Amino acid sequence: MEVKDANSALLSNYETLKYISKTPCRHQSPEIVREFLTAMKSHKLTKAEKLQLLNHRPMTAVEIQLIVEESEERLTEEQIEALLHTVTSILPAEPETEQQKRANDAAVDEEYPE
Repeated sequence: MEVKDANSALLSNYETLKYISKTPCRHQSPEIVREFLTAMKSHKLTKAEKLQLLNHRPMTAVEIQLIVEESEERLTEEQIEALLHTVTSILPAEPETEQQKRANDAAVDEEYPE
């Protein structure tokens, strides 16, 4: 890749902060990041892939496939599910997403009682 104009993509800290405040990582803490990276040691991913998972908090197998290069060849369905479980159980979700998930679960429970 060739850089044509190195100065054309400079961002102020304010623009960066504004962007980050709209991503899932705004709910993370140093302890959560440490716990996540420790849990990720058992997954055979590159550092860049682990960082992407940390930054984006994927919630579906399709999102994992977009982040992990050649995931179809490198990961089984079980490994993808384990990866999703690690991501969703350690990294905090958007508060609205968690509330919506609970509401959907409750609706399903009402519709299909055990």
